[in-house]
Amino acid sequence: MNQDVPYLIASNTKVAIAHEWLTSHAGSEKVVEQMLAVFPEADLFSLVDFLPPELRPFIRNKQVSTSFIQRLPFAKKHFRQYLPLMPLAIEQFDLSAYDLVISSNHAVAKGVLTGPDQLHISYVHTPVRYAWELQHQYLQQAGLVSGLKGAMTRSILHYLRLWDLAAANRVDCFVANSRFIARRIWKTYRRPAQVIYPPVAVDRFRYDRPREDFYLVVSRCVPYKRVDMIVAAVNQIWRPLVVVGNGPNLPQIQKTAAANIQLLGAQPDPVVEDLMARCRAFVFAAEEDFGITLVEAQAAGAPVIAYGRGGATETVIEGKTGILFQEQSVASLVDAVKHYECTQAEFCPEVSRNNAENYAVDRFRREFQTYVDQIWEKFQRGEALE
Repeated sequence: MNQDVPYLIASNTKVAIAHEWLTSHAGSEKVVEQMLAVFPEADLFSLVDFLPPELRPFIRNKQVSTSFIQRLPFAKKHFRQYLPLMPLAIEQFDLSAYDLVISSNHAVAKGVLTGPDQLHISYVHTPVRYAWELQHQYLQQAGLVSGLKGAMTRSILHYLRLWDLAAANRVDCFVANSRFIARRIWKTYRRPAQVIYPPVAVDRFRYDRPREDFYLVVSRCVPYKRVDMIVAAVNQIWRPLVVVGNGPNLPQIQKTAAANIQLLGAQPDPVVEDLMARCRAFVFAAEEDFGITLVEAQAAGAPVIAYGRGGATETVIEGKTGILFQEQSVASLVDAVKHYECTQAEFCPEVSRNNAENYAVDRFRREFQTYVDQIWEKFQRGEALE
């Protein structure tokens, strides 16, 4: 039983938590980690589980029930290639013995099958981006706009959209990780969603260290993160920049980075924490669902320069903890950096840290437990849940 949060659901209530895949300890997995802190006796289900031994403590070293995809050829490195099979795979989990099912969803987890006497709450990190509004961008980036492979991919995504809508109808209540995602849930499924922001381990960060003369990016180097755009902007105004992160775009970024830019690749948490505590400002150019690194940077007292769309508009206070630029372009980012340098003295590390505290781990546990308790009580009384 979690000692930090009132645990109102009966101790004999059987709880299952379903997640898409367990391969790392990133944003959505940190949410699962805290769900397990609230429901430590819950059983865990995932399409695949390839966590290395050193990461297993975050799931309390639980035995994970996996799908047939776990045993398919080359699944350890290429499980995402089995996307067309994932709807079928998630439906094969037998959850009939559980009273409460919680899905952690950014692709297919909400599609688990439950009965009328089971409560299913889905925490949505995002609806399936590449099947909905980002389909055309995904096809262009993958070189699948035309040709036979392109036609096949479009057919698969069409099928996935139809299945996704059907799967949404299996969910009793939705929880979104931001107001931005709540709007996407309404747009996609026409269902309301309670907003509970993800947990951020703000206590890992110091915010009282002197600032040094370099800007910082911590991001996977994938197209939608727009690290290439940040590098181009900083090249133009010749400012020191440190980039932490790997990804398929890294080789191309290395070709364009000038001498003022350090590309460090992936780094362990202590290195990232140290850089965030010392950087002049943290730069972020993606339209992100929530953006945990934005909150982590503020926890370290760093001002944030971020693209003013998506979760950034909810976690960054314009003019107090950061600056939001309005166009995803080099020119707009350059203007934002110059504006920040003119107003840098107005930013206070304590203000940034106080804002980050609003997203702390204890807050997530408390809000999530309270919400589940309330919905569970309504469900037990047979009341409408939405």
